[in-house]
Amino acid sequence: MAPPRLTKSSAAIVKAAVTLLSDPGADAMLLLLEGAADWKRISELTAEANKPVIVAADSMAELEGAAEFGLRPVPLNKEKAPLLERLQHALLEAAADEMIQPDGAVVAVYGGFQQGRFDSISHLQLDERMRRLTVRDLQSLESSVPLKTVKAVVDLAVQIGREGREGKPVGTMFIVGDTRRVLEHCSDGGADPFRGYNRKHRYLLDPKIQEDAKEIAQLDGAFIVSPEGFIERSRQMLEVTHESLTMTKGLGSRHWAAAAITQKTKALAVVVSQSTGTVRLFQNGQLVIRIEPMDKAVKWQEFSFVSPPPSSDH
Repeated sequence: MAPPRLTKSSAAIVKAAVTLLSDPGADAMLLLLEGAADWKRISELTAEANKPVIVAADSMAELEGAAEFGLRPVPLNKEKAPLLERLQHALLEAAADEMIQPDGAVVAVYGGFQQGRFDSISHLQLDERMRRLTVRDLQSLESSVPLKTVKAVVDLAVQIGREGREGKPVGTMFIVGDTRRVLEHCSDGGADPFRGYNRKHRYLLDPKIQEDAKEIAQLDGAFIVSPEGFIERSRQMLEVTHESLTMTKGLGSRHWAAAAITQKTKALAVVVSQSTGTVRLFQNGQLVIRIEPMDKAVKWQEFSFVSPPPSSDH
C-alpha cells in the first residue's frame, strides 16, 4: 500500500518549519506523525534544512523506510495517547538517543487541530532538566549490569515519575544487579504478585511486564531485578543501616535505603520520588544521576478548539 500523500497545506507547513530552523534558529526539526508517510516527499521538502529531521510515530513498523531517505525515526509506543504526551515523549526519546541536545531548540510540526495532517508549528526551547539517561551516562557507571537492563529500568522509572498511575503520583524503587547479596538484606513487605511466575512473565524488558510493574509500583516495597532484567522479587523491604552515608537534606527513607544497599552490594538502585517524580540513580552509596520529569521542566500551553469541517484539499 502506498503511504498517504501530504496535502498542499501540510507541505506548506513543513516548508514554513524549514524556514524557522534558520530564523529564529533551531537544532533540529521534529515531525509528529499519525502513521506512515511519504518519506521521499518529506525528504524533498526538508532538503534545505541542513539539520536533523526527526520523524516520530507510534511504532517502528509505521516508520519503516524513513531512514533510507536520511530521516531519523523515533518510535513512541504511545498509541491513542493525547497529543501533549506524544509530543513530550518524542522529545524525550530524541534527547535520550542524542538526536537533539537536551538544552537545545526544536521546531516541531504536528496535527494540533485535525488528525492525519500537519497544521501546527511550535518553536521549542528545551531545558537541560528534561534530559533522560544517555548511553554515555550509562557507560560512566562501570557496572557489571548490562546496558540494556539499566536503560530499561531507568526508562520505566522515568515513565512512572512523569505519569504516576491513575492520576496519582507514585514513588518506588528498583534494585538492579548483585541479586543474591541484595536479597540477604530484604524481607517481604506483602504478597508478591510476581512470586511463582516463570521467567518469561517476569522479564522487565517486555512492555506488558512493564505495565504490570507500574501497577505494583503503587504498593510499598522495592523491585529486585537481576542483571539480565528479570524481576526476582517485588514488594521488598530493605534492611540496611546508613549511619555512614551523607546525602542532600530533604531526601526520604526510600533514597537513604537505596544509597545504603548500593554501598553494601554491587547493585544499582533507581528511585522514583513520589513528591516530585524525579528519578535518582545510586551506586556505591552515592547519587550518580538525577533525571527530572520533562513535564516539570517544559511548560506547554493547553488550548481548546472546535475541529474544522472536512477539507477537499488533497
